[in-house]
Order: sequence, then C-alpha cells, then structure tokens
Amino acid sequence: MPLVSVVMPVYNAAATLGPSVRSVLAQTHADVELLITDDGSTDGSMDLLREFARQDERVLPEPVKEQGGAARARNRAIARARGDYVAFLDSDDLWLPAKLEKQLAFAATASTPLTFTSYYKMDADYGGEAVDFVASERVVWAPARVDYRAMLVHDHIGALTAMYDRTILGTRLMPDMPKRQDYALWLSIMRDGVDAAALREPLAVYRAGRAGSLSSNKMALIPYNWSLYREHEQLSVPRSTRALAGAAWHSLRKSRI
Repeated sequence: MPLVSVVMPVYNAAATLGPSVRSVLAQTHADVELLITDDGSTDGSMDLLREFARQDERVLPEPVKEQGGAARARNRAIARARGDYVAFLDSDDLWLPAKLEKQLAFAATASTPLTFTSYYKMDADYGGEAVDFVASERVVWAPARVDYRAMLVHDHIGALTAMYDRTILGTRLMPDMPKRQDYALWLSIMRDGVDAAALREPLAVYRAGRAGSLSSNKMALIPYNWSLYREHEQLSVPRSTRALAGAAWHSLRKSRI
C-alpha cells in the first residue's frame, strides 16, 4: 500500500476547509498523510485543523505566522512529505471517495510518474460533502496524454487531480512565483522528457467562480502566463506569444463549461 502525501495550503478557509479535509480522510485508499500549511490565517482555520489532527493522526497541520503565498505554503508541505506519491488539493475543493484508489491503480500501468484526472465543476456556494455530490454535466475532461509542447499551449492538468511519483522524480518543489506555480511545476517535470497521463474519469470537484479567485478572471492571468513563458521557461518572444494565444483560446473554451 503506497503512502500518498497530500499537500493542502490554507489561508482563511474555515468556511470550506471541513469538507475538503474530510474528502481526503474518507478515501478508500486510507494510507495518506495530509500535510497542511496554514499560511497565517486569521479566521480560525488553524483551530479547526488542530481539532482534525486531534481526531485523526493522518492530519498534520503546520502554522506559519506571516503569509508567504501559495507556492511557499505548498513547498513547506512538500518538504515534509514521506509518501511514495505527492498529490494536491486546495482547501475549498473536494475529492470523490475512490479518487486515490483509482488513480494509484492507473499510475501503476501508466508508464509515467505524473498523472491526473478529469474533474467536475461546482458552484462556489456548494456547501455539501464530497460523498453527497451529485454528478453533473459540468466536467473538465482531461486529454489522455499530454507532453511538454501541448502543456505550453494550455495547462491541461487540474492541480486538484495531479499526483507525481516521488520514488521516481524525487521531491519536486513548486517555483516561488506569485501565481501559476502549479503550472510551472508540471512544466518543469515535463521539460525533463516526462509526459503526463490522465485517467479520464472525473474524480474530483472544483469550486468554480470563487470570490476573489484569480483563476476566475482569465484576463488577469495573462501577465502571469507571460512571465511564466519568458522568465521560467525562457521562451522566445514569438514562441511565448503563440503559447499565450493558445492559452487564451483554451481558457475561453474552458470557461463555458
């Protein structure tokens, strides 16, 4: 039974944190450690996490006094990982109960250390548990396989579904960027010649249209994508422009789901 290290950054997420944590603890693959970094929350998130930790030893929260951003919060958790695999879930999204069991079985035959799945989109005001979620037609379907070139045009990997094999890749941290750090991690892994393979079944639930969410404002992502292409991936201006145009088209198409 492989141990899966689940990385969860938290900042003032008390309103949604409970269902997200419970969706990890309710996995049919129970051999998990939930590594949570509380990034200076002021809304009682850490108190809630301490109660979870008291009830279940798999919950391992770590408080940070000064907010450092999502990349640093995730990296603090990744650095503590002991698992064979590292998986990611934000504090307002959900996993369906068999997510890890099915993805681990798929990863064992996928011939790649980086896997992901399709996922559902739910409204921001959904207040239920993962086990109560009713399958909808709002699905972001994952392509069966993507390589580095395809990923430059569009981030096909939903972070809430991503999982990498630490026994093969080692401990891989996210670049310290204000936004798009998860995208940058997938690119850095795939730049080494690794393709990503998808189990196309939707096994997670993404909370769409969150108030203040940068990802809900596609135009606001443009400068972050440009910085990713030029500074992190060191692409030429023409190639960055083509990638940005492709990303804009895919984002518009995806926003209609």
